[in-house]
Amino acid sequence: MIERLGRTRSPVLLLGETGAGKEVVARAIHQVSPSGPFVPIDCSALVGTLLESELFGHTKGAFTGAVASKPGLLETAHGGTAFFDEIGELPRRLQGKLLRVIQDKEIRPVGGLTRRRANFRVIAATNRDLAREVERGRFRRDLYYRLNVVTLRLPPLRARKEDIPLLVEHFLARHRSRPRLSQEVLDALLAYDWPGNVRELENCVERMVAVNSGPVLHLADLPTALQSSLPPGQVEQFARQAALAQEAAGRPEPPGILPLEEAERDAIFKALVFTQGDRAQAAQLLGIGRTTLYRKLKQYRVAPLAR
Repeated sequence: MIERLGRTRSPVLLLGETGAGKEVVARAIHQVSPSGPFVPIDCSALVGTLLESELFGHTKGAFTGAVASKPGLLETAHGGTAFFDEIGELPRRLQGKLLRVIQDKEIRPVGGLTRRRANFRVIAATNRDLAREVERGRFRRDLYYRLNVVTLRLPPLRARKEDIPLLVEHFLARHRSRPRLSQEVLDALLAYDWPGNVRELENCVERMVAVNSGPVLHLADLPTALQSSLPPGQVEQFARQAALAQEAAGRPEPPGILPLEEAERDAIFKALVFTQGDRAQAAQLLGIGRTTLYRKLKQYRVAPLAR
């Protein structure tokens, strides 16, 4: 859908919870056939007396402190894409002015007498139910229909947990140390509901890497919210087991050498990530039968990725 929408100039309305990746999708649509700038506009930040100036710009002397003319965000987006983030937060008195700009493809700066061209592609995003906001009189019906030409709904992360291993790999790839997850951590990430969606997952990975100095991320490295979601005593039990294993070994584990079971479990997990959950293809890559793979998935408690 992103590929198709990127080849058109039709307005797009992105729906989804906070942190679900709406701006990432908007940028991806723009990048399919990039022309002109991508200008994000945070509608929830447009407050106070200068909000019209931020959107439409102003001329010199238009108000106290306007010592020079300044183009607005909409003029800056000319020839490109204007991304209206959290469009449902836009004050109603500005909704009519925005509608006119979208229809006429012209703006008039605050204090100005002449109009300027502002032809841009519109992508809007919201975590609100705009149809309900229209019925309640909080959002203009005509602007809603102008924006709602193509709707793209982003499911929350808890509804697409098969994406979690791939997203974690993506976030870990940014770090030079490139640690890996223990199976216990992966199980915890898959069991959590992620109210903050992808943004919360990204922050979680960054936090774990920041507090851990070893090659493996453990349950004790998880943020407090995730640790609290685990069964009572699980983090402490795993920490005690790790300490006993370290003490019994007498020295750190040799670099690059893993216990056989852990290496096998890691290979299965990587094969599933590479094949995006295709278990038949993963079994072929591993050189084992599909029945054997199913048995080992159960043995090692590796969550098979949904295709």
